[in-house]
Amino acid sequence: MQIDGLLELHQCQVRPEWIDYNGHMNVAYYVLAFDHATDALLDALGMGERYRHEHDASVFTAEAHVTYERELKLGDPIRFQTQLLGYDAKRVHYFHTMYHGVEGFLAATNELMILHVDMTARKVAPMPEFALGRLEQIDRVHRRLVRPPQVGRVMGFDQPKA
Repeated sequence: MQIDGLLELHQCQVRPEWIDYNGHMNVAYYVLAFDHATDALLDALGMGERYRHEHDASVFTAEAHVTYERELKLGDPIRFQTQLLGYDAKRVHYFHTMYHGVEGFLAATNELMILHVDMTARKVAPMPEFALGRLEQIDRVHRRLVRPPQVGRVMGFDQPKA
């Protein structure tokens, strides 16, 4: 499903085992939840778990950045939006946004670069034409969208302290 051109492919709920001693969702589980959103994206591209077994190819994450905007608590519903930022024959750059499923507030973001890998050679290899075609369809819409402000964000201090 697309909302304002963005992909909406995954929803979940904060599970008891995701809660830490601060009483909110632990950072590791934000990454896990984003990984499930990535699985949904890969399924939509035809490159999910079935593809892995049938083609002896998969994707590996080369880089990932997470921002934590607002805490989530036990039982909170979560929804994700995904925006394609760019791609070439071997790489996909995309951005997940995590929202509270009822209240609608932004909880976290995840920017990723993934590489298509030939699992026999364990080397980066071109994606199949059908996946590139699906990426092109998505890109036609997403290239017109505003890039989220968290994209390309660098961690650090604005000015050194005296």
